[in-house]
Amino acid sequence: MHSLLPDDIDELKRLLAEQEALNRALLEKLNEREREIDHLQAQLDKLRRMNFGSRSEKVSRRIAQMEADLKQLQKESDILTGRVDDPAVQRPLRQTRTRKPFPESLP
Repeated sequence: MHSLLPDDIDELKRLLAEQEALNRALLEKLNEREREIDHLQAQLDKLRRMNFGSRSEKVSRRIAQMEADLKQLQKESDILTGRVDDPAVQRPLRQTRTRKPFPESLP
């Protein structure tokens, strides 16, 4: 990696400034997505309360669509930030207990 970097200090400072600007832009984009996710979550909560009060097919469809949008945005955000869920670990099967037979000495 050292061979790819220039020896000129001014050039290195310029490269560093470019990287910092890129980092700021990406961080702003990430923050914007997080705000959008929070906004959608608030809207979804409001619609759920409305749906609980009075059943409406229109509200139910809107809730389903918003849940799908929210799930997609959260997935994209997790990928961008590196917060990817670990694959589900299967639980070991429970062994069923069986009764031991009565001793032969009992009637």
